[in-house]
Amino acid sequence: MPLKLRTICAGNRYIAAMTSAPTAIGTLALPLALSAYVLLVEDDTEISGMLADVLKENGFKTQTVTSAPEMDAALVKGDIDLVVLDIMLPGEDGLSICQRLRAESGIPIIMLTALKEDVDRIVGLEIGADDYITKPFNPRELVARIRALLRRSQSGPIVRSDRARALFNPEGATVSLTSAEFDVLIAFCRNPGKVLSREQLLEVTHGGLAGPIERSIDVHVSRIRQKIEPDPNDPTLIKTVRLGGYIFALTVEAA
Repeated sequence: MPLKLRTICAGNRYIAAMTSAPTAIGTLALPLALSAYVLLVEDDTEISGMLADVLKENGFKTQTVTSAPEMDAALVKGDIDLVVLDIMLPGEDGLSICQRLRAESGIPIIMLTALKEDVDRIVGLEIGADDYITKPFNPRELVARIRALLRRSQSGPIVRSDRARALFNPEGATVSLTSAEFDVLIAFCRNPGKVLSREQLLEVTHGGLAGPIERSIDVHVSRIRQKIEPDPNDPTLIKTVRLGGYIFALTVEAA
């Protein structure tokens, strides 16, 4: 049965539901490395070919495309589980693509960037990317990050069910969350009334992997506030603790 957490505050009810078991009838749950389908969006064919080989060696099914139109066609045709998206693409760039994808779905997205400034990576997180890697990088790091993100986004076996992990507003409508945002919210639900540091939340969202900066947690929290707070500019549900981190100021009950 799915694990459900219900948060109650001033008559507003948000339900965060997650499951570690298949929920869709007819879905075959296979081991992660044997079933995940990764779409590589990279216009440098030498890099994409090398990454595809590494991913295949590690048991992933892969497809490579070089532009937004090719990516759109692949998403329509295949059951893609995760997108690795380069920022510098011909035509529509990776940031625009990421923003468009996030508006349409919760598919996990890892961005590849040669941009060195923190602000560039923060922009990617703000528009919905779950993780990022700065070029040059070790391909094995990409494999590790893909596995970590798929574990977080699917909570175990590959489950192609849009309702396996979801947030519902008081009217029962689904609230769109990225994988990282959902993980942060679940961490808050599991620790109501406790101060969680940015380091603790980074561990939840990135599995302790080196790379993401602490500011990325602030980005995720800001995006969650925009979706659940009555007034995001004066948050009452997720409060900032100076020099401490964040605290979830709600009562959480099992549903």
